[in-house]
Amino acid sequence: MRVLVIEDEVRLAEAVADGLRTEGFDVEIVHDGLIGLDRARAEEYAAIVLDILLPGLNGYRVCRTLREEGVMTPILMLTAKDGEYDEAEALDTGADDFLSKPFSFVVLVARLRALMRRGRTTRARTLRVGTLELDPVSRACTRRAIEIGLTAREAALLTVLMDRSDAVVDKRELLEEVWGPEFTGDPNIVEVYVGYLRRKIDQPFETSTLLTVRGVGYRLIGDA
Repeated sequence: MRVLVIEDEVRLAEAVADGLRTEGFDVEIVHDGLIGLDRARAEEYAAIVLDILLPGLNGYRVCRTLREEGVMTPILMLTAKDGEYDEAEALDTGADDFLSKPFSFVVLVARLRALMRRGRTTRARTLRVGTLELDPVSRACTRRAIEIGLTAREAALLTVLMDRSDAVVDKRELLEEVWGPEFTGDPNIVEVYVGYLRRKIDQPFETSTLLTVRGVGYRLIGDA
């Protein structure tokens, strides 16, 4: 599996690449955002590790451009910054996951493998629950033929819920599948994002399909 590492800190990039190679990955390194964008457009990769603070073109713009052009390779963003606003901006540009420096290499590999698994299971598949439709790869979402804009994290959460429609999905399962097994933040983030989804997929259509099952988790049902 080929991984593109776009990171301007040479020693860090080499360390990440060496570690990934020991895990069996074929790794290509680029130290400039513009060059990385060209490589990601031209070649097929299993995943991209993308720094935010890059010369030439920053990681936000690289990611946004790729998504606008239809390149849906899983992207894990790296940054020296920390905080929910930086993470939100990274995800809203189309990144699939976010990791702040300094990070554990074990966590990096686990996150990459999770993104690759998710990409394989959702590729070329449209999910439908009632009048709600979602393409998990492009994040194209509609209800009653009306487009619904979703961030990457909202789409990932909705993918899990639609994939298990009518079943109750445990909150801990959602945390592990959407935020990753190494997530150590506030577990109430699930409730926050469920609220975001309800405001997009239910409230404008006067439906109530994303249900809370108290003490357990959430259940997505079809509408009439």
